[in-house]
Amino acid sequence: MALATRTDRPPSLIGSVWRSTVGKKAVMAVTGMIMLAYLVAHVVGNLKVFFGAGEFNHYGHWIRTVGEPFLHYEWFLWIARAALGTAVVLHGVAAYQLSRRDLAARPQKYAGTRGKKAPRASYATRTMRWGGVILGLFIVWHVLDLTTLTVNPNAEEGRPYENLVASLNRPAVTAFYIAAMLALGLHIRHGFWSAAQTLGANSPRRDRVLKFLANALALVLTCGFIAVPVGVLTGVVS
Repeated sequence: MALATRTDRPPSLIGSVWRSTVGKKAVMAVTGMIMLAYLVAHVVGNLKVFFGAGEFNHYGHWIRTVGEPFLHYEWFLWIARAALGTAVVLHGVAAYQLSRRDLAARPQKYAGTRGKKAPRASYATRTMRWGGVILGLFIVWHVLDLTTLTVNPNAEEGRPYENLVASLNRPAVTAFYIAAMLALGLHIRHGFWSAAQTLGANSPRRDRVLKFLANALALVLTCGFIAVPVGVLTGVVS
């Protein structure tokens, strides 16, 4: 009778990296930096709304023609969306799995001590977790609101300025937008510093600069994004 032989192949490098805690943290750091680069470009584009409908709508059209004639109309935009969507999914999955590992590794009680539970997660950790949930919900809403125009009853195809104003003229949407941007600021502040540590960019000499950059990026991006709904509410953008 023939003996059964093992034919299992060794795990791939990518699989091994993904399954490790260090690998998941590296994925979070890299995807976080990709999303941060997108946010910087996005806030610059958003602020064009203060130059009027013509300028903002022209920008909305231009971004769909990037790469022409090599790329067809909107191809660049869809490539960017696919890359960003992949980064968001990988970032979220890695964060969730790391959170589950952290909870599984944390003992319910101190050894030899009755009735005392293990310490709760730090304020920064809880902020990142719940901030991530808020941002995930906001991304879904934002796409349905201003990309597919599904939940924006007054939206019209090809009029990004008017669609943005119509969306932010709804108080509930504006409140959600501002809350999400505040969560984004906290997420960037802690996430940038964590990514720097994961990628080995920090050192005793660079820590002060990195912390300053984390705070500055969080503040500038938060204020930049919140300026748009504030402009709509005050009538500066209408």
